[in-house]
Formats: sequence, structure tokens, C-alpha cells
Amino acid sequence: MKKTGTGNTDKNKRSRKAKGRLLPFAFIGPHLILFTIFVLIPIIYGLVISFTRWDFINSPVWAGLENYREILFNRESTYHIQFMDGLKNTLLFVVLNVPVSILVPLLFALLLNMKPRGSKIFQSILYLPTLFSISAVGIIWMQMLNKRFGLISMFGVKHSVTTTYPYVWIALIIMSVWWTMGTNMVIYQAALSGVSKDLYESAELDGAGALKRIWYIALPSIRFQLLYTLVITVAGSFNVYGQPLMLTQQGVGGAPKVNVLIMYIKNLAFGSGQSIAGMASAMAIILGAFILVVSFIQFRLVSKDE
Repeated sequence: MKKTGTGNTDKNKRSRKAKGRLLPFAFIGPHLILFTIFVLIPIIYGLVISFTRWDFINSPVWAGLENYREILFNRESTYHIQFMDGLKNTLLFVVLNVPVSILVPLLFALLLNMKPRGSKIFQSILYLPTLFSISAVGIIWMQMLNKRFGLISMFGVKHSVTTTYPYVWIALIIMSVWWTMGTNMVIYQAALSGVSKDLYESAELDGAGALKRIWYIALPSIRFQLLYTLVITVAGSFNVYGQPLMLTQQGVGGAPKVNVLIMYIKNLAFGSGQSIAGMASAMAIILGAFILVVSFIQFRLVSKDE
């Protein structure tokens, strides 16, 4: 009888261990299935299509590396010109948008961390634009920047900033930061709330002012969150599309004033003319590879810092 009881106990232990090993897969399984269907398979399919000539109608024709050679090295090709123009504007947006998208939310997070009166209300107001769709954001800012009855008309502006350099870039960056800063701000607030109050009090007793407490205590304590938001902000900025499309689509000659790379990719694949899906896929793969390289460098910096 004792042996039977011992055997049942061993079986129960093995059963619990097996369930314990399977439990993580029960949690990640749904995400893994959705990731495979909506992310992994489209990426693999897009990679295959990038090596073909395809118009969505006729059967794909294998072209090897021809699409990539034409995009990257054939300076007389329309696709090379479009790619370089789109990449230039995309990189310019990244360079202008990323620093502001990090610093502005950080500034608001530091101010709200001081718990001023009405901080919860201001936090909600600052986060609210993040919930809007890009269409709603675009309509709001097009109306605000209208030279006849918009907000800028109150300051005597007689021309449209969305068709004049460099004002179009300033408008794009302000619109983008206003729309997206809520996410980074909440991350910084959560990190700052975990910083020990004793550190601030000790520094204050040693004569450190507010700026020194921020520089030597607050920022080092949230350095990982800063690096994390840098990575996701850079990746998001490379994928910019809606902001320039909504704000600058009525540029000179009816063409967008600011053409980012994803605009060219979308027009090649789904434009009004004949679709060139293979070329569009090749451009998308190059952009994706570029983002991966930049993200890898940033993650290496994160790992090194940690």
C-alpha cells in the first residue's frame, strides 16, 4: 500500500511539473499565433515578393536582386530617385522629431512628478491626444493652421505654413509631438514615481538645487526607460506616414509637399496606375532592414549601459 501511495504521489508531482512547464505556453500561445499570422507570414511573403516583378494581376516573375539593384544603384531609375527622396525626408523627420519627442514628455513628466495642484487633470489632458486617430489629428491641425480662420490667423499669418519651407517641418514636428508624447510621458512618470524620496532629501540637505537633483538623481534613475523610449520613438519615426499625408497632401501642384518613404511604397503598391508590388516590397524590406540595424545599435547601447 505504501508503494502504491508513493507511486500516485510521484505521478501527481510529474503531472504538476508538466502543467507548470506548459503554463507559459498557454499565456504566450495566443500572442504567438496572432504574431505568426499578422506579422511573421506577411514579412516572409513580402520578402519573397521583393525578388519578383508583380502587378497583383499577372503571376509574379522572378527577378532576383534586380529590384534592389535598381533602387540602390541605378541613379537614372525613377525608383532610385523616389527612394532617395523618400529616405532623405524620412531621415530628416527622424532627426527633428526624436529629440523633441523625448525631451518634451520628459519635461512634463518631471513637472507632474512634483505633484502640483491639478496634476491629474493636466496629465489626462496631455495624454488625451494619444487616443485620437491620425485622421482626427490631421483634421484638427489642418483647421488650426488654416490661414483664414485657424489659430495662426490670430497672429497675422497670411500664408499657409503647410506649403512653405521650413514652416511645414515645424508644423509636422509640433503635430507629431502633440499626438504621441502621452505614451513617453506616462512611462517617465511611472519610472520617476519609483525613485526613492530619500535620495532627493539627502541631496537637498547637501545643498543640491532642483536642477542638480534632476541631473544627478532623477535622470540616472530612469536611464533604462529613457533608452527604451528612444528605441521605440526612433522606430516609430521611421514609419511616419499619416502626419505628412494629412497635413501636406495639398501641396504645390496638388502633390504632397513632404514625401516620406512609406508614401512612395504605398503609391507603388496601391497607386492609381499599374501596381508595382515587387518594387514596393523591395523598398519596404530595405527600410525594415535599416530600422533593424538602427534598433540593434540602440539595443547594444542599452545592454552595454545595463
